[in-house]
Amino acid sequence: TLLFEASWVEDGATRVQPCAARLSPDPAAAPVFPVYDLERQFRVMRLVGERSSVPVPATLWFEPDSAALGTPFFVMEQVEGLVPPDVMPYPFGSWLSEASPADQRRLQDASVRTLAALHGADVSTEERAFLELDRPGGTALRRHVADLAAYYEWVVSDGARSPLIERAFRWLDEHWPADEGPTTISWGDARIGNMMFRDFEPVAVLDWEMAATGPVEVDLAWMIYLHRFLDDIALQAGLPGMPGFMALDDVAATYEAASGHTPQRLDFFTLYAALRHAVVMSRVARRQVLFGEIAMPEDPDDMIMHRSALEQMLDGSYWQQF
Repeated sequence: TLLFEASWVEDGATRVQPCAARLSPDPAAAPVFPVYDLERQFRVMRLVGERSSVPVPATLWFEPDSAALGTPFFVMEQVEGLVPPDVMPYPFGSWLSEASPADQRRLQDASVRTLAALHGADVSTEERAFLELDRPGGTALRRHVADLAAYYEWVVSDGARSPLIERAFRWLDEHWPADEGPTTISWGDARIGNMMFRDFEPVAVLDWEMAATGPVEVDLAWMIYLHRFLDDIALQAGLPGMPGFMALDDVAATYEAASGHTPQRLDFFTLYAALRHAVVMSRVARRQVLFGEIAMPEDPDDMIMHRSALEQMLDGSYWQQF
């Protein structure tokens, strides 16, 4: 992401616009994902911004030609706000972890209502067709999981396959929901670390590179579990974490009140979120090996930072502790 200021003369007056450009990563830097479709990101942001109350930064233009910057890019307006940090993770001590319980709950509820607004966007099946994943499967969820499986095969092309990840894929097949629920636009990377806030209310929803279509629970479970992932790290470090924040039942109740849809099978979808994150973490670890930051572990499952949490989910014991 490149921040800059554009200025030009219009009708005799100088206009100034703070902007942010999103660029494709350098293929030589071993990106986390095999493909970065910037036009897809640009289109979904513009569509969501036009058809819902989701606070998406205004999209200004998409440039497919690499001549100017060496890679395609798109430009959006720059938004001012606070982001719950990943480094150090916000449960370690941040403006959010140090906020009052009332303000934490305000942010939580507002974030969940933003998901409900996204999933309720006034968008037809035809208008969101460009987000359909080109994978085998008769439903959006089947294609979503098939896309993750293809990504996993790309990640393990070095031959270091993960028994834990493959066990989790089998678990999904064995516990597949009888009713997958409604299909909507799925943000994909739906977490508060990809949102900007002012006064504990969202002012920008960012990072749409994982957007697709799918059940609403894909986003909802990702928001719940990605908080748990960071909070688990804080607890393992001996810190108090953020007890009560993003609790599964609270999030589900807020979503139902905002949308009228009762979230289903969050046991399935939170495990799916942990599995998706495990594949990403395996790729991130391989990048660390490539750059000499860590040594390749003997056990490929050790590349999964939340290995024990995923194992506990598969054993049915993870959520019992909260």
